[in-house]
Amino acid sequence: MSNQLVWLKRDLRIGDHRPLAEAAVRGPCIVLYVYEPELLGSPEFSDAHLRFVNQCLQELDQRLARIGGGITFRTGRIPDVFESLHREFRFRMLWSHQETGNRITYDRDLRVARWARQREIEWREIPQNGVVRPLRNRDGWSRRWQARMSEPITQPPTRLESPGGLERERIRTAGELGVEPRGPGQTQRGGESRAGSVLDGFLAARGVDYRWSMSSPVTAWEGCSRLSPYLAWGAISMRQVHQATEAAIRGGDDRALAHGLRGFAGRLRWHCHFMQKLEDEPELEFRNLNRAYDGLREEEFDGRRFAAWCEGRTGYPMVDACMRCLHRTGWINFRMRAMLVSFACHHLWLHWREPAVFLGRCFLDFEPGIHFPQFQMQAGVTGINTVRIYSPIKQVHDQDPTGIFLRRWLPELEGVPDEHVAEPHRMSEAGQRAAGCVIGRDYPAPIVEHRAAYAEARRRLHQVKRSAEAREEAERVYRRHGSRRRPPRRRGPKSGKDEARP
Repeated sequence: MSNQLVWLKRDLRIGDHRPLAEAAVRGPCIVLYVYEPELLGSPEFSDAHLRFVNQCLQELDQRLARIGGGITFRTGRIPDVFESLHREFRFRMLWSHQETGNRITYDRDLRVARWARQREIEWREIPQNGVVRPLRNRDGWSRRWQARMSEPITQPPTRLESPGGLERERIRTAGELGVEPRGPGQTQRGGESRAGSVLDGFLAARGVDYRWSMSSPVTAWEGCSRLSPYLAWGAISMRQVHQATEAAIRGGDDRALAHGLRGFAGRLRWHCHFMQKLEDEPELEFRNLNRAYDGLREEEFDGRRFAAWCEGRTGYPMVDACMRCLHRTGWINFRMRAMLVSFACHHLWLHWREPAVFLGRCFLDFEPGIHFPQFQMQAGVTGINTVRIYSPIKQVHDQDPTGIFLRRWLPELEGVPDEHVAEPHRMSEAGQRAAGCVIGRDYPAPIVEHRAAYAEARRRLHQVKRSAEAREEAERVYRRHGSRRRPPRRRGPKSGKDEARP
């Protein structure tokens, strides 16, 4: 039996890990995790991501130790690390899951493919979600997703043998790897067992209010599944979540809970739908999906506005509270994410790329395949989605009318009456002094005027959308990326506000 190399990436678990299970029956296994300097230094990566990954790795290493194995840790460029191990252990097969990542991982995988061919090593990449590779068009994609999610869950190996003389090294910290502390501090804890606990709690009780609680930052903390970071880093598989959810719907007696879980189940498909976009067109990480929108914002980027948005000091409480919450926790619900992006791209007229990179660092659940397509959709540059410009004032009235969330993250608004908490700058000078919140001193004045910014953004976006070039591009985008689950409207489909992160 020959040595096998199992390459861990965003699949940090022992359950439903087919590459690991397949390799374990073929020979001694090197289960490898590589700290890649290029990825660690990428602008979207943060120390919070590394902390979560390390927590997942620590638990996985312990689980593998119970069956005779363990993780081999290395730091370096791939495939240079592979070459070093190959010289010593002469493995003939490389196992991994497919990955839909950023440009760095895309180019890296091309290097791995060339290296494997040159060394006559068989590289088996196995799907772990609903992303189909290669995909000619979206016809029948939903059926294929369903079929893949219904496949039997791969059971963990019961025994793992390692090659003799293998030096495993150890988990590396952010300080050792030179990763600067720039991410959120109080995040969810990583690990496969934690992922299972979060899923069980949601399916047993928390999911009952999912449909209505997911929109408000007040209720979403408990009402949403909170599985997104575990799915993003592979502490649990999409197949495991899908099958557990369907079993809970079928087997439960609580009709209200089943209703909530059906809403959640539908969004699991959207999770992979957006990842498929980046898989099919990797360039959308950097450029507009609909090229007719090129040049719309790029030359007008205002660094002062961008800094105020990043720091949570725009003068719009819902925007600022959400941003400050992200700085601390690494999570906010989907509607508030959409509002943050909408405000940056429409009210502040920022090109989407820099805000996307910044929020990539903030989101503990950063998943490139969801992140960049969603950013473009909210920025209004796909040409096939309805342009939604969120009012940060209306979001307060709809989602947090008494300012519970706002005051938690903006203590300077503690004394502001409920009727002014959405727009504290509209208080009189005497009212501001009485509330202990003087605008311009205790809390910023609005960086832009809402109505004027809203109107100007709509005018400029619709001017492009009406052009012949934009309509032709929209047809191309729809043919390649549009959902086929419902018929297109006259000017293209509306894939709209469905949540991509469970």
